[in-house]
Amino acid sequence: MAKIIAVTNQKGGVGKTTTCVNLGASLTATKRKVLVIDLDPQGNATMGSGVDKHSLELSVYDLLVGNAHIYDIIQKQTPAGYDLIPANGDLTAAEVELLDSDFKELRLRNTLNDVRELYDYILIDCPPSLNMLTVNALTAASGVVIPMQCEYYALEGLSALMSTIQQISERVNPALKVEGIIRTMFDPRSSLTRDVSEQLNEFFGDKVYTTVIPRNVRLAEAPSHGLPVIMYDRHSKGAKSYLALAGEINRKTKEERDALIPA
Repeated sequence: MAKIIAVTNQKGGVGKTTTCVNLGASLTATKRKVLVIDLDPQGNATMGSGVDKHSLELSVYDLLVGNAHIYDIIQKQTPAGYDLIPANGDLTAAEVELLDSDFKELRLRNTLNDVRELYDYILIDCPPSLNMLTVNALTAASGVVIPMQCEYYALEGLSALMSTIQQISERVNPALKVEGIIRTMFDPRSSLTRDVSEQLNEFFGDKVYTTVIPRNVRLAEAPSHGLPVIMYDRHSKGAKSYLALAGEINRKTKEERDALIPA
């Protein structure tokens, strides 16, 4: 059964979509079956997966408002290698429509029950704000991956996000936990980067991934070609870093599942 991971941070510009797309492609490269869900009306994860958001017949909007079944919306084996539930600007309307709906925070979780057995991982790219779309993602997920830059304001935003995760866990999804924190746009030459990184390790311990994602030109260029960096330049530092992150997540997942098997 798939592990469902929400990739989120309420602060924009931290590499959230970059992480979702490239982690999805890297997990696929390790022979895992992956579904990526674009839950951001900007549709950047859709475009970064090689799918034109402007020509969609069905999108995650139709899934959330009940216009179509999930099987009809999933795009199989995109140019990025994984399956995709795409998004575009229509998704903005879904949030408004959901506000007056019953069980509005459960829409995504309920629909994913039909496909969980088909995948090893389901990754959800969340919008950079706390709204009903993000709440749907956190209600559906069992884990949260938090991309963040090592800067002062990022720490401040992380505190607010941790509070949100705790509230969702207490109210609607007791299985929700922080899967890990991934340091993005990492520059080891910066004293601020090193200081914030030390604080993260001090407060969150093994929740901080060993892998860091460096600032990398090829990683920044890849979305304009509609490709994850592993397909744009497999030998770049960005590609190697996301492959390392995929390996780290696979190991943690295996350890968790092994722990559930009776001795």
